[in-house]
Amino acid sequence: MMLNAAVAAVTDRIVERSRSTRRAYLDLIDRERENGIRRPNLGCANLAHAYAGTDEDREAMKADRGMNIGIVTSYNDMLSAHAVYYRYPEQMKVWAREAGATAQVAGGVPAMCDGVTQGYPGMELSLFSRDTIALSTAVALSHGTFEGAALLGICDKIVPGLLMGALRFGHLPTILIPGGPMPTGLPNKAKAAVRERYAVGDASREELLDAEIQAYHGKGTCTFFGTANTNQMMMEVMGLHMPGSAFVNPGTKLRQELTRAAVHRLTEIGARGDDYRPLGWCVDEKAIVNAAVGLLATGGSTNHLLHVPAIARAAGVIIDWEDFDRLSAAVPLIARVYPNGSADVNAFEAAGGMPYVIRELIGSGHLHADLMTVSPGGMASFGEKPMMDGETLAWADPGVSGDETILRSPAAPFSADGGMRILQGNIGRACIKVSAVDKERWVVEAPARVFNDQLDVLEAFKAGELEQDVVVVVRFQGPRANGMPELHKLTPPLGVLQNRGFKVALVTDGRMSGASGKVPCAIHCSPEALLDGAIGKIRDGDRIRVDAVAGTVDALVDAAEWAARPLAVAPPAATGMGRELFGMFRSLADEAEKGASAVLAGAGL
Repeated sequence: MMLNAAVAAVTDRIVERSRSTRRAYLDLIDRERENGIRRPNLGCANLAHAYAGTDEDREAMKADRGMNIGIVTSYNDMLSAHAVYYRYPEQMKVWAREAGATAQVAGGVPAMCDGVTQGYPGMELSLFSRDTIALSTAVALSHGTFEGAALLGICDKIVPGLLMGALRFGHLPTILIPGGPMPTGLPNKAKAAVRERYAVGDASREELLDAEIQAYHGKGTCTFFGTANTNQMMMEVMGLHMPGSAFVNPGTKLRQELTRAAVHRLTEIGARGDDYRPLGWCVDEKAIVNAAVGLLATGGSTNHLLHVPAIARAAGVIIDWEDFDRLSAAVPLIARVYPNGSADVNAFEAAGGMPYVIRELIGSGHLHADLMTVSPGGMASFGEKPMMDGETLAWADPGVSGDETILRSPAAPFSADGGMRILQGNIGRACIKVSAVDKERWVVEAPARVFNDQLDVLEAFKAGELEQDVVVVVRFQGPRANGMPELHKLTPPLGVLQNRGFKVALVTDGRMSGASGKVPCAIHCSPEALLDGAIGKIRDGDRIRVDAVAGTVDALVDAAEWAARPLAVAPPAATGMGRELFGMFRSLADEAEKGASAVLAGAGL
């Protein structure tokens, strides 16, 4: 199938824009492969330190008979998605020995849970945890004792951070190993209904807690299609998983065999073999375009409008929001998974999952099929579904959609476009996701209510001050101001106002989250208020127009008055909960469109 013209044009645009930075990156990983720190060149004392912690593998490491795999793990047992990794390293060591290799835990990275910190001060550390993870990954791999890397991570900032760090060691073959989603609990729609009832005082705290625990009830990722599961989708369309492994439940034989296959495959794609596939060659312009296409075709998390540019920059590739906007106009929406539908990721997987999506998008010309992947079968092999054939791991065609309310073909999509748009106007430049928003709500014009903190919005809602058509403006929420927290706590009250018949929208320089839903939200406003962004000029009562049809976001204020209006004064930087330790990150972070990263900006990338 010929590549879609718009996808080809955006790819060419990215290639041209990235020509010098990508060349510099490839030169870097070539130098690291040839002249960098490698195990055979380390001194005897250095090697002794590296081998001292192991007994069973020491002789094999000393003889340098095979690849030594560095495991970078995000295990903790506070985060359900990462609790599954508890036994992975010891199992992976056994599977490495089966293939004549060895494996060591190179290091751990922090893995915080946005679901725990939503609406609280810890959320202001969330986005910068991605940079911390990138730094931690670099520290783990800096010992020069590994010929390959296995990255254990799933959730919101963990996968992007792992990739950002590992890409600076792009000469190493690398595979990401997921753990899978928890089994289905209370349906997401039912959970959301209880949240909205609680927001208006019709449900008790005990009822709400019971509903939440029924929804989030076991090990594995949350079952809605938020940032964590969008990460897993993205690793599939970039070819960095074992094919089809994204949404296989934890604790199953299939899950175990996919992890075993990943370890074995790593040993086959090292520099000493004849199928060398380093991470830096796999993550190229085509892989980045595939990530963007997958995001749009499945209605994934808005957080990836930050994460994809950051991952790309770590590999010398430059993608901007205009690229996403152009792709969105050409990529059909072929999946409906909560919050863009009623099904969860387990139902999505049962209906055909990522193998169906990838096969169909390759067939329609919307995905690059000719990129290097970790699989010997290339991108086409990601269009096959894994299964157990007795005791043997096998793959088969996923067949037709098992449920057309969840998955459709590109020829008969849910929507002809991907549902993400760029908004521009006198307020600045912002993003909006409309795939879950009813079309009659794509244009909202209403008076502004301006806040500097999402908790103040909740208080105004409880006091009945928002009972009208309203555009809620929450500013000083950008990366420089407070680390760009998600404002997910606003979802229930804004949803309640919308249900009551009011025209409602949100405008913010913060993030909304992978759970962005039915309320139109102009997010990631740039420049942010702290950097003299025009969002800081908005006053209570200004009429604001958010227009996802025309692609505009404007304050309907006389131009001369708007130009002369002073900016709001920023609130003082908050302290406590360790936020003061992240002052360096806030001072260095670049704008949202570049990925809102301090470490990439600080590195001159």
